[in-house]
Formats: sequence, C-alpha cells, structure tokens
Amino acid sequence: MILADVTGPSARRVITAYLALWCASVGYLAFAGADWVFPVVALILFGIGLSALAWALTRGLKLQAIEVVRPKNESLTLLVYLAVYAVILVGVGLGVVRAFAPEGVVRELLIICYKLVIHVGLPALIIVGFQGQLKPLLRGIGRERSYWTTFVVLAAILFGLLAVVSPSLNAIAATGVIWPTAFLWILASWIWMSVEAGLCEEFLFRACLQSRLSAWLDSPLAAVLLVSVLFALSHWPGLYLRGSADTDGWSTDPVQVAAFTIATLSPLSIFFGVLWERTRSLLLIALLHGAVDALPNTAEMIILWR
Repeated sequence: MILADVTGPSARRVITAYLALWCASVGYLAFAGADWVFPVVALILFGIGLSALAWALTRGLKLQAIEVVRPKNESLTLLVYLAVYAVILVGVGLGVVRAFAPEGVVRELLIICYKLVIHVGLPALIIVGFQGQLKPLLRGIGRERSYWTTFVVLAAILFGLLAVVSPSLNAIAATGVIWPTAFLWILASWIWMSVEAGLCEEFLFRACLQSRLSAWLDSPLAAVLLVSVLFALSHWPGLYLRGSADTDGWSTDPVQVAAFTIATLSPLSIFFGVLWERTRSLLLIALLHGAVDALPNTAEMIILWR
C-alpha cells in the first residue's frame, strides 16, 4: 500500500462509505443509550493515530508480492467460508467445545486447538485448493531495521496503553503474584494470545482474505476497510448468541450488537490491516495483536494455570 492508494478519488469514495457505516453504527449506539464515546476514541486512536504511525514506521520497506492465482474465486470462496465460520464454527461450534470440558487448562487447550483448525487449517486448505502458496503468507519479521523498530515501538505503545486504560494491573495484583513472577505470567499470556488471537485471526482475515480481496478489487485500501467491517461483524454471532448482560456490547437487540462490533472493532482491524499491507509479516501483526490481549488475559491465565 502506497500513498496513491489512499489519496485518489476512488480512495475517497471508499473512505466515505466506511465512515458513513461507522457513523451510522455509532449513531445507533447513541440512540439506544449505549456507550458511543469508546468507539470514537477507538477510531481516533487505532483507525487513525496508530495506523498513521505504523505507516510512518514502515516507510522504505521492500515487500515481496503475494501471488494470487484466481483472485475472484478465492475471495468468494473465503467469503462463503467466513459466513460459515462466523455463524456455525464460532457462533455454535465454539460453545460446544467450551461445554465439552469443565473450566480449566484442558478446556483452554481444546479451545486453542479448535481455533487453530478453523482459523488456520481450513483457510489454508482453501488457499492450497486453488493452487495458492502458503509460504508468502507465513513470513516472519524481516531483517530490515524498520521491521524491528515497528515491532518495538508499537508493542510498547500497546502495552503502555492497556496498562493505563484497563484494570489489568490491579487484576494481576489481586491474584497475589509478586511482580518479578507477574512479568513472566504477562510474557506467557502474550505468547498464548499471540497464537489464540493473533495467529488465528490475522491468518484468516489478513493473510488469506485481505490478500485475496486486495488482488480482486485492485485496491489495498478497499480490502483493508472491507475486511475490517467483516472482521467486526464476524464477532456478532458469538457475542449475541453466547453473550450476557455482563458482556461488553451484548444486547437483546441484534442490530445494536452489530453496531457495537462495527463501531468498536473495525478501527482496531484497520490498524492491523494497514500493518499487513505495509509489512506482509504475519508474525509481526500476530505478536502485536497478542500485545493488545496479553494484559487483560493475564489474571485469568494465572488463576487457571498456577
């Protein structure tokens, strides 16, 4: 993705369409009396601020092209799979897996294995079925300094942000773990979430779907924004069907739940989408995705695993 991809007339139309949908979602939340301030903060912080910083940090990187054999067919097949994934494999299947074992380590291992199958294994089979190559989708962090600068700077910002705005540190302290040991638990949570959330979601949505849509639409920007909306809406079945009054964003109104996902999750997805287009490094975005979830999940990990 280069500057020309986000500045022309077609780019402005795509951005306008996304903002119209996002504003409608935020407006619906406000009308329903739900929190609409956090989505605004999310768009400013992730959709604009950190995305711009990611762009600046990755200037000058030399990217290898991802060859897509049949862009339209691959994109359409993945979109059909995404519908099955969201409604059946996650909306229903994940609940079945959770019910299979009592809360504890065994359940967590079953869940991560199931997620690897539906996020990585099955999409990979689709790519291979169209004679696509998996190796270009599985690149690590490159040797160029900009890769490592991007990783260190953004990881530090994400950890610092979550330490300030979330109750994670207090929750960790409440477990009774002293801080030298707590640091190791945070590291373990980062690694775990980089696989369960980072690798799984970024392989499906970025490496597979976004790369195919970008080739089909001939517009990286359109692919980033479309995938961000799809990423957000893919959380709707699980949130609506398995959520409760204690779950952020849950409501008995299905439209409000959809509005919540678009308003709050799509800005974060834009950030990762820009990173993918600028680095093509699955490892980089998986680790940064894990950094978003590491602190909020550390206390639960301590309770389950120690």
